[in-house]
Amino acid sequence: MKTFDRRIAVAALGAFAMLGTASVPAQAQDYPNRAITMIVPFAAGGPTDVVARLVGENMAKTLGQPIIIENVVGAGGTTGSIRAARAANDGYTVIMGHMGTHAASVSTYPKLAYDPRTDFEPIALINGAAIVILGRKDFPPKDLKEFVAYVKANETKLNQAHAGVGSVSYTTCEMLNGVLGVKPVGVPFQGTGPAMNALVAGQVDYLCDQITNVVPQVQGGTIKAYAVATPERNPSLPDTPTTTEGGLPAYQASAWNALFAPKGTDPAIVAKLNAAAAKALDDEKVIARMKELGNDIPKPAERTPAALGKLVKDEVDKWAKYLKPVG
Repeated sequence: MKTFDRRIAVAALGAFAMLGTASVPAQAQDYPNRAITMIVPFAAGGPTDVVARLVGENMAKTLGQPIIIENVVGAGGTTGSIRAARAANDGYTVIMGHMGTHAASVSTYPKLAYDPRTDFEPIALINGAAIVILGRKDFPPKDLKEFVAYVKANETKLNQAHAGVGSVSYTTCEMLNGVLGVKPVGVPFQGTGPAMNALVAGQVDYLCDQITNVVPQVQGGTIKAYAVATPERNPSLPDTPTTTEGGLPAYQASAWNALFAPKGTDPAIVAKLNAAAAKALDDEKVIARMKELGNDIPKPAERTPAALGKLVKDEVDKWAKYLKPVG
């Protein structure tokens, strides 16, 4: 090749390389220019769906594009999570994951088709929902200390309800049973609603579930609430003590929800999504509705992608201590 030709080729390659590197920021700068799909890996109307629609609506106003909620149910939320993990990493598909799909699932499903620690880009922690230890209204124990003693003394005679393997009620009660060192009879139901109905009817003895599902029944006196498994009492059930107050500080659990994008999503796009989520969590109407549902809103330092990434890793390790593989 002649020197002149060689110089032209080198210059062309350099220009092409610059164009390639410049296209990524340009894409991020133009983002979003069309609707964003937010996958909710659970049925419409459930706690995660309600939070996703509330926050998504506010984020859409900030981003200037619609956010379309797509409910993809199945396998304890992992079906929707798989779809999100395999989606294009262009910022137009995100997922409202939660404690089960992005932490407990690793221990529950030995052949899980994704790893929440490496196959997603964390965007922002959205909320936490305290886990409440519940009993049928005529369950003999009067408080948490009596509950612990009674369950330990009668474990083989007791029925503990849950909404199926992988559900919040399943994983959190597995943890409770592990902390107590008991193995009651587990009774699976097709969802939290049927499990709660069985508890109200006195057909099962106890249940663990997130506070967003239990406030009306507790306030109505149709079931007992022994403790909330968070450091502070929840305003939705102000008279219910914490597990620490009740003498069981080792049991701490929250059904958090968080936003994730597929692995490799541009950091600039993640930053835009994070900023929109943070703005939503500072909105007075969003805050009021979140608190009405019994949700805890994360502090600003807890909302960063880095903080969420650490939370996922810590939670995966935490649940591994209590959950055994199924299937």
